[in-house]
Amino acid sequence: MISIIIPIYNQREKLGRCLESILSQTEKDIEVIVVNDGSTDKCASVIEEFKEKFRLAEISYKVIEQENKGAPNARNRGFQAAKGDYLFFCDADVALDRDCLREMINALRNHPEAAFAYSSFKFGDKLFRLQEFDADKLRRMPYISSMSLIRTKNFPQAGWDENLKKFQDWDLWLTISEQGGKGIWIDQPLFSACAGGTMSSWLPSFAYKFFPWLPAVKRYNNAARVIKKKHGLLLPAKK
Repeated sequence: MISIIIPIYNQREKLGRCLESILSQTEKDIEVIVVNDGSTDKCASVIEEFKEKFRLAEISYKVIEQENKGAPNARNRGFQAAKGDYLFFCDADVALDRDCLREMINALRNHPEAAFAYSSFKFGDKLFRLQEFDADKLRRMPYISSMSLIRTKNFPQAGWDENLKKFQDWDLWLTISEQGGKGIWIDQPLFSACAGGTMSSWLPSFAYKFFPWLPAVKRYNNAARVIKKKHGLLLPAKK
């Protein structure tokens, strides 16, 4: 079974689209855990609305309410309640293609050596076509989305690092990689994300090289240094 964990904070207008896409999945051996992380935009009404829809579909649908503690904490809370052999941490601003979960679980079944499966995706109108898993590249830069299917046995005991403000997904994949886990890439876009939602805002790659003074680039570089320091990836200073 796949445990789908959705942390939600003030994404009322996008949550319905996300939940509808889960209901339409061709893979039916799933459970859904929604963690309402102290939302203030009345998204509770959307969460409540879908209780009956999932009941009629005979899909387990659990709702956890908590004070606002941030997405990593909400994901960990959902993991603690999960019963599946696979974990899928789903952002509320994302819509899954009908075969998303089936393609991912088949990839893991066909590759028992893999700890997680990930795919390309669309962000607004832009296609993000990823690449085969490369541990060396992963140590240099983040390129795998949090929207990946993970074998529960390979999920780190410490869970998501709740002290990180950015790049929690990069930190997770680095941790799994350091434990010997590898990913398997599916060369097709299996989900789409709305711009301005939970997923990080996109900048063209050249901006990080040629415009280091941009606030978004500064935040990116500062957050990247935090991750590299945690995982011992910072190069020693030149003498």
